[in-house]
Amino acid sequence: MVPMKWNKLYHYPPSTRSTTDGIRTYGIGKEKLPSVTTILQATQSPEKKASLAKWKARVGAEQAESIRNTAASRGSNMHLHLERYILGQGHLDLTEEGKTAKTMANVIIEKGLGDLSEIWGSEVTLYYPGLYAGATDLVGVYDYEDSIIDFKQSNKPKRREWIEDYCMQMAAYAMAHNQVHRTEITQGVILMCTPDNYFQKFQIKGREFIKYQHQFLEKVDQYYNMSR
Repeated sequence: MVPMKWNKLYHYPPSTRSTTDGIRTYGIGKEKLPSVTTILQATQSPEKKASLAKWKARVGAEQAESIRNTAASRGSNMHLHLERYILGQGHLDLTEEGKTAKTMANVIIEKGLGDLSEIWGSEVTLYYPGLYAGATDLVGVYDYEDSIIDFKQSNKPKRREWIEDYCMQMAAYAMAHNQVHRTEITQGVILMCTPDNYFQKFQIKGREFIKYQHQFLEKVDQYYNMSR
């Protein structure tokens, strides 16, 4: 196990999480804020909603639920392996069904973490006061740039245009970190692996990153207008 280089520059506040009627909120101090994923789900475009409904109709409601649950469980186990590795705690001993997740985590470690030179925080809550909150897998320096880093599992390889919600997540977390901690994070990194160990790395920065920041802020406006 290669030790991670930690540099705890910032204090990340404790938080509580709750989900009511599908809406996840974070409690931070006296604030109760909707999660980034809640905002993205509530403001999905009609085209995306139609596409999801079409897929569900094609595979059947029961099969669709099974696919989602399996993916969620696999993703959670993968994240546990990665978190323990980053914290220097070794791997979990999981049952047979967890071996796929462990292998996926190892692929991300071997192919994705080599460019991670510094960690500021792992599994940290980030929030933009009065607007939103969320939790990211890593904050630190990746490929020589201050970055938000997230791990993702996927049932199949993704095209860049298919992961716009993930890109907006990275942009939202960066804006929150910059607002609260007075940083200038301008890169989001998504490290993704499929069950058959196909690895993908997406780095979002520059004009593309700014575009996703603007898009997410539009979603925030839409979300709060819907709630009025």
